[in-house]
Amino acid sequence: MTVTDSRLDGSDPVRNGEVSGAEFRHAIGHFATGVTVITSVDADGQPVGTTANAVSSLSLDPPLILVCFDRTSRTLESVLAHGAFAVNVLGARQQHLSANFARRGLAAAWDGVRHRRGRTGSPRLDGVIATLECTVEHQLEGGDHEIIVGRVREVETSGDDTEPLIFWRGRYLPSQ
Repeated sequence: MTVTDSRLDGSDPVRNGEVSGAEFRHAIGHFATGVTVITSVDADGQPVGTTANAVSSLSLDPPLILVCFDRTSRTLESVLAHGAFAVNVLGARQQHLSANFARRGLAAAWDGVRHRRGRTGSPRLDGVIATLECTVEHQLEGGDHEIIVGRVREVETSGDDTEPLIFWRGRYLPSQ
């Protein structure tokens, strides 16, 4: 690993240019993340969902989690209107769910996906390793994304030792 501090050579610590999206994506891809499906319901009560790995615990007291959504996300629109969402943490054998919910604008993404409504009305996917049901606590701007802070209202874990689905350098681990 190379760490460079441009201040050591007397230059400006801020580059004259910006880091490109491609450079940033490549570098941050070296940070392994878990894979989730964020679910909610739309104005008609129909389930919506999107795959997300920009998810992080934020606080234990109160229990808060943050999720980052592309501003054009249909799921973001539904989360804000509904005021609630569920974070469904995927296991190693659920890559198909990640791929399914990564597709944009397809209601058919729910065909054959077993789920049930949780306490907030948000869908909980069957067979995931954990589900955290949340209500929207805060909304913050974050570049081309919106950051949603959710207050965790209920949790459910599988109770077994299923391995998580991990995304690293543009691929899933363990590879299937």
